Amino acid sequence: MAKARILTLAAATLALLSAGSAWAQSPACGGDLQTFLAGVRAEAVAAGIPAAAVDQALAGAAIDQKVLSRDRAQGVFRQTFLEFSRRTVSQARLDIGRAKLNELSSVFQRAEQEFGVPGPVIAAFWAMETDFGVVQGDFNTRNALVTLAHDCRRPELFRPQLIAAIRMVEHGDLDPRGTTGAWAGEVGQVQMLPEDIIAFGVDGDGDGHVNVKASSPDAILTAAKFIQHLGFKRGEPWIQEVTLPESLPFEKTGLQPGMTAGDWFALGVAPRDGDTSFASLGASLVLPQGRMGPAFITYPNFNIYLEWNQSFIYTTSAAYFATRLAGAPPYARGEPEQGLGDEQMKALQVKLQGLGHDVGKIDGILGSGTRAAIQKEQLRLGVPADGWATPALLNAL
Repeated sequence: MAKARILTLAAATLALLSAGSAWAQSPACGGDLQTFLAGVRAEAVAAGIPAAAVDQALAGAAIDQKVLSRDRAQGVFRQTFLEFSRRTVSQARLDIGRAKLNELSSVFQRAEQEFGVPGPVIAAFWAMETDFGVVQGDFNTRNALVTLAHDCRRPELFRPQLIAAIRMVEHGDLDPRGTTGAWAGEVGQVQMLPEDIIAFGVDGDGDGHVNVKASSPDAILTAAKFIQHLGFKRGEPWIQEVTLPESLPFEKTGLQPGMTAGDWFALGVAPRDGDTSFASLGASLVLPQGRMGPAFITYPNFNIYLEWNQSFIYTTSAAYFATRLAGAPPYARGEPEQGLGDEQMKALQVKLQGLGHDVGKIDGILGSGTRAAIQKEQLRLGVPADGWATPALLNAL
């Protein structure tokens, strides 16, 4: 028996080395698809996934040209906060969200008890990503990941996701032919990538599987565990609407460190809900459409939104959505100054770049680099440095 075990171990080691060698010799991306898939197979087997599961996962894999088209033509985010938030945080969505929080109250209570994440935070992401599971995407997930891993634009991102999807097939949590999702490989009711589902998946309904597509308990608890991993602190706020005094050091606004909520309160910034109990927490004052529009204090928990999605407008809207589900009233719209159109914004970025500011790509998007550059120029010009791009600023430059 001992000799047989030694021979078995030796054979397994040889197979592992052979698989690793085949993986090392195969192209990391591009080239003949079957050769590429052979390399993926070898890598998956070397990672400990049974060959039968790998073969099942890769059988019939194909390049999806629609995925490549979507990847090449990713739209830019040009809506203002008021436009986007009014569309996404609709009364219908709020009504459905509150009904879901009630219907699945025991699941949301478990999410908060085990992971410290309140139900409204999870429900807002659930709504923003898939309309509570209704719109999950119709791209074959396995083929989408094969396509993006084979493509040589970002193989370092998508090849590990493909290996993770194969492991999901091994666990019986992904059907290589039938599972569909977003074009970039995200799966389920809260749109998560396979690596994150593997790492943070929770079997919420007790059926022995993590089915984030069909099982709301699985999706909710998996999202909660993932959000906890991103750094969400139990019992702390994430965003709070405020009113502003007439005078304020606007150059200190934006997503920059150095202030506490108490510092802002001392300057006359006032929470609309009257709650100043988190004055000791680090806080930023964000003005999505300048000092004349809605204003929010963001707390450290807001950082998890930026980890989830890097779009400032998306993250602020999602965080605001969660406060509404938690009982906050609608924000005060204010009367924001007129903003800039695409071509005007590009012209402003060119001017800012010419003045020595790093605004990144000239893309017509009011991103963090452009906002910071605008604040510096507003300060130089002696106008309130709120980071909002206006025709008056463009003319002044």
